Amino acid sequence: MSDCSQLKGMKVLIVEDQEGLAEVLAEEVADFGLQVRWVCSAERALTLLGSWNPDLVVSDLRLPGADGLELLQQARMQSMPPAFLVITAFGTVPQAVEALKAGADDFLTKPLDLQHFMHRVTRILETRRLRQEVERFRRVTDDSTFHGMYGGSRPMQLLYKQIEQVAKASGPVLIVGESGVGKELVARAIHACSDRASNPFMAVNCAGVPESLMESEFFGHTAGAFTGAQKARQGLFQAAEGGSLLLDEIAEMPLSLQSKLLRILQDGRVRPVGATHEQQVEVRVLAATHQNMETAVAEGRLRKDLFYRLETFMLRVPPLRERGEDVELLAARFLAIFNARMGRRVQGFTESALKLIRNYSFPGNVRELQNAIERAVTFCDNNKIRPEHLPARIRSTAAAHALSGVSAAPLVELLQHDPLPSLATVEKAYVKHVLEQVGGNKKRASELLGISRRTLYQRLG
Repeated sequence: MSDCSQLKGMKVLIVEDQEGLAEVLAEEVADFGLQVRWVCSAERALTLLGSWNPDLVVSDLRLPGADGLELLQQARMQSMPPAFLVITAFGTVPQAVEALKAGADDFLTKPLDLQHFMHRVTRILETRRLRQEVERFRRVTDDSTFHGMYGGSRPMQLLYKQIEQVAKASGPVLIVGESGVGKELVARAIHACSDRASNPFMAVNCAGVPESLMESEFFGHTAGAFTGAQKARQGLFQAAEGGSLLLDEIAEMPLSLQSKLLRILQDGRVRPVGATHEQQVEVRVLAATHQNMETAVAEGRLRKDLFYRLETFMLRVPPLRERGEDVELLAARFLAIFNARMGRRVQGFTESALKLIRNYSFPGNVRELQNAIERAVTFCDNNKIRPEHLPARIRSTAAAHALSGVSAAPLVELLQHDPLPSLATVEKAYVKHVLEQVGGNKKRASELLGISRRTLYQRLG
């Protein structure tokens, strides 16, 4: 049997004119955490095909009015055709061949063995889910990559457009965003989209260069300019001639050097340390920071005139928490990267692991997600990443979020009688509590707990 947690939420439409059988099948399907509806005619089923968009249609061949084969033909014409499982009490080889040729995924004869029936249903849905994942990954990979950046969300699409527009200009660009969002990738994309793409791209972290060496690092020096300068050396501005220079963490640059940078932005001339003459350079300056630039100006750490010069073209890189489904896309991308790097064959994520990833805010952004997936691939001991393979902070944050607002009364009462209960005892107490809160509605309780009704019964038993 498939891991049904992967299929949770998928939709099954049952079309059966025997109401008793339809109800039994629907209840069995619902017990596996699947959404289900049932109808007694092909005409009613056709209405739901367009409005409800099921993933799988389970249909009898003999129906009042239009038969199952006609329904199958109509289903194949939908913009997103569902999978199709035919059932009939009149099963013959010719009928089976006809149904399969018409596009059915499988064929069963009555009387149905429920366990065998659910095996076929979950197998068909698992195949459909995997095909959808492959298609989705292919689509987002094709449509949502931009010069080394991955993401198809609206904030990223807007950023891509801004990059293309800014790349056509020649003035300095200020790239702002939280740590780990990929500001250097944005800078490289600007360079790649510009007419400077065939010339050098240089990058330097202003916070990583000692202040005593900064001027020489940026502008170069002549032989004998200072102790140890045995020969002349080009600075970053000269090395990036005709291309682009990224000054990362620009707010960490000393004020004395900021004034010289401002002059370069104005007239394009640099003077190497120890030189008596200036040199003309033609370099586009790209600056990046995770700090609030207006605050840096107010605190006197950044020259106001330099800020005004840089903010002419200012791009904001959105944090990961604003990028919706990009989180899953990036997780899949990093999984592929680390599989190749480590020689592993991890195939994906369980639904519970994906849920943790979706619900976590990733304050460290893309870099934190990358590190989390690297860890998960390293510790994964089977073919899919499970919650225990993810960093503890992701698991604990998600657990705290899930428990917020939930009464702890039943657990407190339990602990008063038994200070060290088993995990099974705690789970049973909490399941009972949730069931009481929803008035005994097992379907609602299973949805809130994120488990199937069958698992709910097991927890209560």
